[in-house]
Amino acid sequence: MNNRAMLIGAIRAGKTTLTLALLGKKIEPHKTQSLNFYDWIIDTPGEYSENPLYYKSIMATSLEVTHVLFIQDATKEKSIFPPGFSLGINKLIIGVVTKCDHPEANVKRAVEYLKRAIISGPIVLTSSYSMIGIKELKELIKCSSIEEMREISKNTLQNDILIFHN
Repeated sequence: MNNRAMLIGAIRAGKTTLTLALLGKKIEPHKTQSLNFYDWIIDTPGEYSENPLYYKSIMATSLEVTHVLFIQDATKEKSIFPPGFSLGINKLIIGVVTKCDHPEANVKRAVEYLKRAIISGPIVLTSSYSMIGIKELKELIKCSSIEEMREISKNTLQNDILIFHN
């Protein structure tokens, strides 16, 4: 893949598990302590998103990628992303709801959190264990423009997995 993606989100939001699912790897996820580079994906520690002192690291690392994935855990009652956070990152932004099939998931709430953080762009509902939304997410990461991502969102038959937020 020519494009590269960076995953940002809270501690235990599922970033590493999602990374492994996107890469098709079957190894046990672990707590990310530093930036991890895997092929076309950069996995960041949750502390980078949870602590504003690390926002500079997110901005600097975003220079290495074409896409930034905002990861929101559907089982969490709050979001760590400030409103309009995506405005500070000049990359293609994709919202990702993880753990969408978890018994305690509140997908609607997670989507609303992402809509506040992301001004415009696709939001994909995923489960790294049952592989829900993984194919759609990979297709979006192949895109080179917001218009391409909008077209994919329109053409996706499963609108319950992929929505486009304007």
